[in-house]
Amino acid sequence: MADTTIDPTLGPILARTGDERAVLESFLDFHRAIVLRKARGLADADASQRLVPSLTTLAGLLKHLALVERNWLPCLFAPEPGDVYLTTEEEAAASFTLEPGETVETLAAGYEAACARSRAIAARFDLDHVVPHPQLGEVSLRWVLVHLIEETARHAGHADILRELTDGATGAI
Repeated sequence: MADTTIDPTLGPILARTGDERAVLESFLDFHRAIVLRKARGLADADASQRLVPSLTTLAGLLKHLALVERNWLPCLFAPEPGDVYLTTEEEAAASFTLEPGETVETLAAGYEAACARSRAIAARFDLDHVVPHPQLGEVSLRWVLVHLIEETARHAGHADILRELTDGATGAI
């Protein structure tokens, strides 16, 4: 019998006895959802407000993580014409810079679309599938998923702090 005290929206809890892929994907999706929840519900001016010395804002995190999703899965595992793997510090900094007209909702929609594309591409390959990487030589899908969990979770923590500084909202979810 299932434990009804566990919130069924918490994928990592539900995948606690799943196979490796289910566990990796559930943790990645969990952290993706946290970033979206932390940014949603804020006015665009609040989400784009700089509260720390770096370029990091809640809206900028959505834009940056959409680039991260595109960079690691589509560009490496299923590149389309025009896809270019970005490697410079300048390109990374630019991914946090908001352009006129970018809103929380458009950035969230772009991030969700990038995540959906990443999920679809990852589903086509085994965890052991290896692709060339312009800086690391080669990487496996397993390694990329773990890296995406690390990157997204780190930025989810940033989003948590930025949201608290913005309107006092706290909580892991």
